[in-house]
Amino acid sequence: MDQLSIIADGRAPWFVGWGSLALINAGLAQGKNRSGLVWFLLSLVLGPIATLVLVILPKVRSTLF
Repeated sequence: MDQLSIIADGRAPWFVGWGSLALINAGLAQGKNRSGLVWFLLSLVLGPIATLVLVILPKVRSTLF
């Protein structure tokens, strides 16, 4: 498939939304002291499920005191 057929087929907005969600999840992960790259890649596969897991997980503490 070429790029024009994907756009004409109507799937382009879906890919844009999924990619935007992955970027948002990466930023959210970094705010919780987690790896943004790992969560970006997980979000590309899992999408909204990764968002839910990331929101539920607590923030990682960098030091004990």
